[in-house]
Amino acid sequence: MKLYEKTRSSDTKFEGRIIKVLLDEVELENGKTAKREVVCHNGGVCVAALTEKDEILLVRQFRYPYKEVLLELPAGKLEKGEDPFEAVKREQMEETGTAGEHYTFLGNLYPSPGYCGEIIRIWACRISEKGEMHLDEDEFLEVERIPLKKAVEMVLNNEIPDSKTQVGILKTAALVENGAI
Repeated sequence: MKLYEKTRSSDTKFEGRIIKVLLDEVELENGKTAKREVVCHNGGVCVAALTEKDEILLVRQFRYPYKEVLLELPAGKLEKGEDPFEAVKREQMEETGTAGEHYTFLGNLYPSPGYCGEIIRIWACRISEKGEMHLDEDEFLEVERIPLKKAVEMVLNNEIPDSKTQVGILKTAALVENGAI
């Protein structure tokens, strides 16, 4: 098996401020065709920012698609062409009023690879500076400091459903345990 699909045609069905939705026709490796619905997104960034006491900064925010408040890592979307590392530092300052030092790249997360091209880039850091939050005018959130060990327990107890936050917390905890952060 070659495991590929070749795009034969692509039709934009919707283009908004954050996403674009395509309906593509693809040729499968067996020569047959199929339809693929694709959500295009510029991607995002998030950061597991740790205090000197190994507390992780999380933000509590209402998420409209789920109609509930979620606890998440500070995060944000990338503008087209924006450098992800600069974006993560910007988002950290905007949402928590902190800056970091010794950033460690934790990897890329593909949240929904069956239909969405979004990639979330995840970092961890130690907080080096405190300032003021600079939220967007349509953004409302509360910052919480949670001991890293408790945050791991919350992930394992299904109290944090957000995938980027789960991955960021668990990878950061492993690196802290190994003395790498």
